[in-house]
Amino acid sequence: MKKYLFIALVAFLAVTSASAQLRIKMGKNSPIEKLGRAEIAITNLYVDSVDENKLVEDAIRGMLEKLDPHSSYATAKETKAMNEPLNGSFDGIGVQFNMVDDTLLVIQPVTNGPSEKVGIIAGDRIVAVNDTAISGVKMSKEEIMKRLRGPKGTTVNLTIVRRGIKDKLIFKVKRDKIPVTTMDAAYMIRPGIGYIRLGSFGLTSHKEVTIAMDSLKKKGMKDLIFDLEDNGGGYLQAAAQIANEFLQKGDLIVYTSGRAAPRQEYKAQANGRWRKGKVVVLTNEFTASAAEIVSGAIQDQDRGVVVGRRTFGKGLVQRPLTFDDGSEIRLTIAHYYTPSGRCIQKPYKKGDRLDYAMDLDKRYKHGEFTNQDSIHLSDSLKYYTLRKHRVVYGGGGIMPDYFVPLDTTKYTKMHRQLAAKSIVINHSLKFIDAHRKELKSQYKDFDKFLATYEVPSSLIDGIIAEGKKEKIEPKDEAELTQTKKYLALQLKALVARDIWDMSQYFQVWNETNEIVQRAVQLLTTGK
Repeated sequence: MKKYLFIALVAFLAVTSASAQLRIKMGKNSPIEKLGRAEIAITNLYVDSVDENKLVEDAIRGMLEKLDPHSSYATAKETKAMNEPLNGSFDGIGVQFNMVDDTLLVIQPVTNGPSEKVGIIAGDRIVAVNDTAISGVKMSKEEIMKRLRGPKGTTVNLTIVRRGIKDKLIFKVKRDKIPVTTMDAAYMIRPGIGYIRLGSFGLTSHKEVTIAMDSLKKKGMKDLIFDLEDNGGGYLQAAAQIANEFLQKGDLIVYTSGRAAPRQEYKAQANGRWRKGKVVVLTNEFTASAAEIVSGAIQDQDRGVVVGRRTFGKGLVQRPLTFDDGSEIRLTIAHYYTPSGRCIQKPYKKGDRLDYAMDLDKRYKHGEFTNQDSIHLSDSLKYYTLRKHRVVYGGGGIMPDYFVPLDTTKYTKMHRQLAAKSIVINHSLKFIDAHRKELKSQYKDFDKFLATYEVPSSLIDGIIAEGKKEKIEPKDEAELTQTKKYLALQLKALVARDIWDMSQYFQVWNETNEIVQRAVQLLTTGK
């Protein structure tokens, strides 16, 4: 049957080409015929045994690597893992957790999730799953997640150690659909100014954002800071829906165009619910793809301004081609363009993925993150917004209207090393676990916590001492002082996250986030 492999490949392409209107060169000496014959020869005649599946997968990857940086092949397992964070839910027990001293520590059970319903609480340690020990056995996080997850309706027995209780507790948890949220935070950052931070663009993102908008309006929101820092993108549909909320019916959001893909426009389908208040979009060098579409649409339609740094520049349209085994090719078929005509995709060399991967590093070394003047903006890159005809620049990514430099002095080398070794997070988790009841009793109100809570010096000193054991030490007293200052901030944010949620984490963190504070200044003073 193997000799007919290339016929199956042709059949697959013939089916997919019907919808894509592709033309495939067939017949004697055609590339596809040569590829099929080569695979047959290797599989049947090679001196040693050959893993045919791996051979074909490597061949596909090899072809795609000669193209652009984002065309790719993924196995069925990899495809599922990539899609899951954006698909809105997964089947599981519903806990946020972290590993501390080779033990699973529950950070928070998902509200109304399976674990919370049976009585599992923050601070519990899951030591066994269905009588299989997962604590103290060096089991990988991936293997633990595999044991905890399972089809909706199935049950799993969890053995738990709880602080203050001598005996182990056994909970029978019935797995269920666990929602995956994409919004990190939503709150009133100043009187009249709402703040929403979106982490990615998934199936539920539009609903999450509109619910947050309505809630903030009731709290007096007049203007909005929409934070897309570190947002790596997601689904185009979600981006179009969210951009629509800021625009008028018929406004162009984005269009795509490619060699075999004629221009396709995405326009606002109705008047958005947030068309009047001021909007400031926040971006940085990790803002990419769908997040760049939204940023570019709001900027080009003069609906708001962009504050921060130039975005990543990922503007290639991938079409998924799925094989029967669940594996998938994501093939670039077009480019994304903002309403003014700017191509979002930054330049790249075909086949040179290493050069592309090093782009942010090169931008950093060139000084782009700290000095806007280091970015060469020629007249050929000039475009104009659609209503006010302001100058905006192309060349890849979205250039901000207001540049905010990266503060390279904020986090010392010592701080980065402590974080990289997981010393900060581990000490934080242990501290919270030991003082959770006390903290919750003392700070029932988050505003009180934000205004008055100070991280104990003993916690910071413990981190510094642990770092010393790992040969992580400051070069001088100034570095130690700076490290302690921002360790205190980071630890306060982590305590807020574990006692409340991510929204409270960002409420702490944003008070020293230069991009966020620049947006607040712009909305409160107008300059």
